[in-house]
Amino acid sequence: MLASGQVAESLQRRRDAVAGRIKSVRALRARQEPLEAFVGAIFDHGVAMLQTELAWIENTLRTLKEDTMPTYDIKKQRKDLYAPRPGDFEIVEVPPLEFLMVDGHGDPNTSIAYREAIEALYVVSYAVRAVAKARLGNVPAVAPLEGLWSADDPEAFRTRDKSAWDWTMMIAQPDWVTVNLVEEALAGARKKRLPALDLIRFERYSEGRSVQVLHVGSYDDQGPTLDRLRRDFLPANGLVPTGRHHEIYRSDARKTEPARLKTILRQPVST
Repeated sequence: MLASGQVAESLQRRRDAVAGRIKSVRALRARQEPLEAFVGAIFDHGVAMLQTELAWIENTLRTLKEDTMPTYDIKKQRKDLYAPRPGDFEIVEVPPLEFLMVDGHGDPNTSIAYREAIEALYVVSYAVRAVAKARLGNVPAVAPLEGLWSADDPEAFRTRDKSAWDWTMMIAQPDWVTVNLVEEALAGARKKRLPALDLIRFERYSEGRSVQVLHVGSYDDQGPTLDRLRRDFLPANGLVPTGRHHEIYRSDARKTEPARLKTILRQPVST
C-alpha cells in the first residue's frame, strides 16, 4: 500500500500530464480549423473527459492535504490533565494555558446568560479552528468546555444554592494561537450577532499544583467526592485549597444520561 505522500506525488504527476494533454488537444484542434461538426464534437468530448479527470485529481489532492494537516488535540497531548483515571485523586502540575473565557453569575440551569456564554465560546472556538487551518495549516480540535466556580459564601455549594454561584466558562486554545488570530475569528463570528460575543476574552490562566479526580455521574452528585477531597485527601497530604473550583466537562450533557457524565474536578492547592 502506498503512503499518502506517495499517492499525492503520483497524482501530481498525473495532474501535470493531463493538463499537458488538454493543452495539446486544444492546440491540435486550433491548427485544423475549420472543422466539420462531428470532428469538433470528437475534440470537445476528448477535452471534456480530460477536464473531468483533472477536476477529480485536484479534489483528491485537496482531500489528501486536509487529511495530513497537523492536528492539535489537548485531550491527547495532555492526557495527564484531560484524561485522569476515575475515582483516584491525583496531584498534577498545571502549566499556564490559553483560554477563551466568559464570566457570569447565577444558576447555570436557568440562566440565559450562561447559555449565551456557552454558545459564543463554541462559535468562536470553531472560528479559531477555521482561521488556524487557513492561515497556519494547523487544525486544532475544539477542546472540552471548562468552568471555574466560586461564591461569596462557600456554603452556597454545599446547599446547592446555584443562584449565588459565580462562574467563568472557558475553552482552551493551543499556545500557538495568537491574539491577532483570535481577533480575526471574532470578527468572522460577529456576523452571527450572538449576545455574548463581546464578553469573550482571550487570556492565560495559571493554576500550578492542583489535585484532580474524574467524577462519573450527575453534576449534583459531586458532593461526596468533593468532601473526600477537602476533608481527607488535602489534610492527609498537607495541602490547602488556593483557587477556584475547576470542572472540565468530558461529556456532552445534551447526549449523555446523568449517571454516565464524566467531569474532571480540579482544585489548585499549596502546602
